[in-house]
Amino acid sequence: MKKKLNIGIVGSGFMGRAHSFAWANVGRFFDTDYEPVLKAIAFGSRENMARDFAEKQGWEEAVPHWEDLIARDDIDIIDICSPTWLHHDIFVAAAEKGKHIFCEKPAAISYAEAKDMAAAADKAGIVHFLNHNYRRVPAIAYAKKLIEEGRLGTIYHWRGAYLQDWVMSEDFPLTWHFHKEKAGGGPLYDLGSHMVDLARFLVGEIAAVTAISKTYIKERPLPGENAGVFAAGGDQNVTQKGPVTVDDACFFVADFENNALGSFDASRFASGRKNWNDFEIYGSKGGLKFNFESMNELELLDLEEPSAEHGYKRISVTTGEHPYAGAWWGPGHILGYENTFFHAAADFLNAIAEKKAVTPNLHDGAACIRVIEAAIKSNNEKRLVEIKEIE
Repeated sequence: MKKKLNIGIVGSGFMGRAHSFAWANVGRFFDTDYEPVLKAIAFGSRENMARDFAEKQGWEEAVPHWEDLIARDDIDIIDICSPTWLHHDIFVAAAEKGKHIFCEKPAAISYAEAKDMAAAADKAGIVHFLNHNYRRVPAIAYAKKLIEEGRLGTIYHWRGAYLQDWVMSEDFPLTWHFHKEKAGGGPLYDLGSHMVDLARFLVGEIAAVTAISKTYIKERPLPGENAGVFAAGGDQNVTQKGPVTVDDACFFVADFENNALGSFDASRFASGRKNWNDFEIYGSKGGLKFNFESMNELELLDLEEPSAEHGYKRISVTTGEHPYAGAWWGPGHILGYENTFFHAAADFLNAIAEKKAVTPNLHDGAACIRVIEAAIKSNNEKRLVEIKEIE
């Protein structure tokens, strides 16, 4: 009989649902030594929502505060799905209590916080994982395999773009995502962290960046109860607004330590783009192209084929020969976004069983935010910034 590991989750939003689905079903598809138990959720100020979430997602109980989860001896894993500004305090407290930690990205709102989290994890000797889930898309994991095998030769260029359009309306409210002190940044943090993680995973470490960012909508309506509050003076046609303190778009170029060049486009103002996570990698022997909106496909150019046959070919990454895909439905039966969370959960549970590290973890998260802070510094100071300048 498998040993059970009890999970306490903080956060009942979009990511909380994705994580819950994975924990509840990972054992149906992957062999792990441990069986995850959906033990408890912390509801904070949203009790009714959390209790409804617990019932729908299969959590045994709801408790008032995340501190209650961490204090319990029967909780083995803390799953952090809270807004970014809460990550640091929850993570450090959980590490000090010896809990293994599964944490959403970005790691924290600053490089200093992320470093502190990684240090706390190392001191506690726990298994810690940062959920940059795109590493576990079968097509991306297969791209990593091809690069490691030398199929691309010397890598010259990375071109990444992560584009969305969900906040383009001026009526979209001033949620926490638009406060620097709560989110760290705009799409540079939210989307850019995914791109930086994939670039580090597939190409290598970044040495320097040059960036420019823009905020197109400077003020937004206050959310919730305040959204309909009339402005002082009694004008009933004016809604109270607050300032946006993050970027709406940020583009930067990068010099990699291995001499490759890269470009990164992160925007929430890309009309018609919903989750356009796209990259191209060019090397001396060939190239790769991927877009998450066609996540089961990878395009490969092999320059060692006859020149008359050169061109990108589309690989359906759905067979038992491809990473993770063999655990699912069979060749040509495509996977979806949720499957990447299953893969992450399985790798995390196996790392605990084998008492080994799993990646990406908080060291990777800190490295990503270091690059992002360098991009912010570059935009502010209008110059190239070396990553080593960020301490």
